[in-house]
Amino acid sequence: MNTFEKIYSVVKRIPKGKVATYGQIALLAGNVHWSRVVGYALHVNPDPENIPCFRVVNRNGEVSSAFAFGGENMQISLLQADGVEVKNGKVDLEKYRWRAENE
Repeated sequence: MNTFEKIYSVVKRIPKGKVATYGQIALLAGNVHWSRVVGYALHVNPDPENIPCFRVVNRNGEVSSAFAFGGENMQISLLQADGVEVKNGKVDLEKYRWRAENE
């Protein structure tokens, strides 16, 4: 499995109503230093219907201003439709961060 496939397999596990950070995805994919690689992989997501990249936010809970599939407002809309509250472009990580079983 290549790096992007590892990243995508982790992102697919984020449940509805939860978010994960780029660093968290990097850690779970096998390398804590892959945060930027995670961002790039999500930017070129080949299957946004099944790989919910909109559930990934930065370490401060902020949505991406460069969200590849419709921009920042689209990411906010998708998160809200998912049941995640977004205030001023930010998600409360204490409330909505996914806690993976193997973290």
